Amino acid sequence: MKNKNLANIFYQWEEDTLVLNILGTPSAKKDAIGKVKGNQLKVSVTAAPVAGKATDHMVRFLAKEFGVSASDIVVVYGRMNINKQLRIKEPKTVPTVIIKK
Repeated sequence: MKNKNLANIFYQWEEDTLVLNILGTPSAKKDAIGKVKGNQLKVSVTAAPVAGKATDHMVRFLAKEFGVSASDIVVVYGRMNINKQLRIKEPKTVPTVIIKK
């Protein structure tokens, strides 16, 4: 079993909802889920950071990745910031970097 450093936890489960801390990178070459950096998961999107459009694009991208509709993802904070927290209701699929409940 891997030794987990609690300071580096970037997600938590609240019932069937995944709460995820994100470090966003707008204007990237491609949409991608990256590595964990500190207590955040790096997520890159191709959209430019204009009036929250990169966050909206990220929500649509992550909805596909987690097998949910975009309306199942709530931006708790950070819509206009690279530091974000998202709540994903009942994800159907989960990237391997996250341990499914």
